[in-house]
Amino acid sequence: MPDTATLPEEVQLIVDALDDKRAKDIVVLDLTSVSATLDYFILATGESRLQLAALEDAVRGRLKEGGFRPRGVEGPSDRWVLLDYGGIVAHLMSPEAREFYDLEGLWADAERVAVAPA
Repeated sequence: MPDTATLPEEVQLIVDALDDKRAKDIVVLDLTSVSATLDYFILATGESRLQLAALEDAVRGRLKEGGFRPRGVEGPSDRWVLLDYGGIVAHLMSPEAREFYDLEGLWADAERVAVAPA
């Protein structure tokens, strides 16, 4: 399991932004041992369309302040917003989408990383 001190800065910034906007069930998956192209997934649940938009704005703003720009954004939608920061991808999902797509189950071989908000 990776030491949180060695995590990329973007991971901590994303977790902090999500926590600030009261995202539910924030999970960080370390994909380095199971993917050749991805390093981390950050998953979080927003309980409404408005909260998903607020989560997206918070993540984008916090990372922009840190000098990081997304390579791509899928969404926004009422169910799922994907923010691609290269090897780090944030998935902001409604409870229904998170259950239906079950990314944690799909990436069950990835290690969970305990990242506490700063």
